Amino acid sequence: QVQLVESGGGLVQAGGSLTLSCAASGRTFSRYVMAWFRQALGKEREFVARIRWSGGSTAYADSVKGRFTISRDNAKNTVYLQWNILYPEEPAVYYCGTGRAVSTMTADYGYWGRGTQVTFSS
Repeated sequence: QVQLVESGGGLVQAGGSLTLSCAASGRTFSRYVMAWFRQALGKEREFVARIRWSGGSTAYADSVKGRFTISRDNAKNTVYLQWNILYPEEPAVYYCGTGRAVSTMTADYGYWGRGTQVTFSS
């Protein structure tokens, strides 16, 4: 059974940095894509970044490009999302998802973690 567990969220200060982790288990993910999405209160879940386990190619939403970095550690079956917080952003729950399609659409990711809340202070 696939399980994704996010961690690393909390209250973060502008000017600092943050790294979220997503630990994956339950199958071999070499043919899968891992992605981060975020969902603010009252809004739809939106794509942030994705990475292919095999080869490591990445893609980012335009809103985060140049600021966020997605990476993976194959040995630990863990995906990371790191960014330098230049200014406070909208509080959101950050979710990790996995699927077979190279996609930015939530519907293409069949497995999700429970998310980790990120809140910013100025």
